[in-house]
Amino acid sequence: MGTGPVLGPVGELLEVRPPGQAAAFPCDLALGRHDQSGRLRAVGRTVPLRPDAARQVAEHLTPAASGHPWTWATFSAAWGSCDVLDVTLVRRDLVAEVSADRAVDHGGIFRHPLRFQRLRLDVGVGDVRRFGAGPVAAAG
Repeated sequence: MGTGPVLGPVGELLEVRPPGQAAAFPCDLALGRHDQSGRLRAVGRTVPLRPDAARQVAEHLTPAASGHPWTWATFSAAWGSCDVLDVTLVRRDLVAEVSADRAVDHGGIFRHPLRFQRLRLDVGVGDVRRFGAGPVAAAG
């Protein structure tokens, strides 16, 4: 998106946190990739971020302007859960490197949580392979 960490699916970030948690640092991230028509598609969510990773990500997050494609989306706390998470939509200009296993559902979404490795400040959103074009990320 091998052994050890792999260059996982890179995509745009959405901060996710449990209801009532302060927004100083993101808890975990939802990642998306644009499909061939330009629609932003969710591809997975990370496990909770380590404190150092949360600080690194927080330094680069900027709240989204109006018109974010996920404005009306809701995100559940867990598979099959009715609990809805509070989210902060952010500008879609960051790329993340994650490690992931190869379990992908029929819709192209990773079935298991992703592990955030780092922000890829050297890779632009335009360099990210389009959703549906395969799981291999932009080189770099």
